[in-house]
Amino acid sequence: MTIERLQAHYGLSKMPFGRGLAPGALHRHTAHAEAIARITWCVTERALGVITGEVGAGKTVAVRAALTGLDPTRHTIIYLGNPTIGARGIHHAIVTTLGGVPRPHMATLIPQTADALATEQAERGRTPVLVIDEAHLLDHPQLEGIRMLTNQDMDSRSPFACLLVGQPTLRRRIKLGVLAALDQRIALRYTLNPMAAADTAGYVKHHLALAGRSDTLFSDDAVALIHQTSRGLPRAVNNLAIQALVAAFAADKNIVDESAARAAVAEVTTE
Repeated sequence: MTIERLQAHYGLSKMPFGRGLAPGALHRHTAHAEAIARITWCVTERALGVITGEVGAGKTVAVRAALTGLDPTRHTIIYLGNPTIGARGIHHAIVTTLGGVPRPHMATLIPQTADALATEQAERGRTPVLVIDEAHLLDHPQLEGIRMLTNQDMDSRSPFACLLVGQPTLRRRIKLGVLAALDQRIALRYTLNPMAAADTAGYVKHHLALAGRSDTLFSDDAVALIHQTSRGLPRAVNNLAIQALVAAFAADKNIVDESAARAAVAEVTTE
């Protein structure tokens, strides 16, 4: 089987359900659209926000879509995808992104970081937006360091927005007593829930339309099975839908039916 033959068989201009879609082409189901609105509000308020969701729920996709909608002349994005760099690593990345040369010792690096954030906002007119992905991996010193940055000018308005994005364990960790001071500073808490059945159906249709098929290619019962098995998590929907498409092609079917979806479920769940 070749991808080209599969695409020709189903009249597709490209393979659907792929990653790396442009933000404008993303399917904005209910939870996704709400997450974008909440994140945008958090940035506007220069607040601290915590965005959580299960693996594959689309947290990073929603954050990327929200950030793309910001005016680049008025915002500076500082994105950290690997929080295991330690407390020093986070401060180092902030200073470097803002054009500074990080000082060698934490005692001087911490105030340098706070000054760099304040200067970016006050003198350059750009709001720094610190995004820490996989934030459930942050340790206590890192979380405490983030709190100190947000609390630099006592209770006056923060010069930057901060988004902690991670799995549900992040919210539980922040609720621990030792992090009460950080917990009190959180202005936004949003859990990105899985898609409802109707959202999954719309999601599948949307991705097929982007690939050139606006008519019915997946039967209703196939979509229902994909939704049930994936629990409405977009990444799992993608994986199952692709496998179902391949199974239908291998069986020389014109429609991805329930039996093709069942073959996909068997393929994915036995990996």
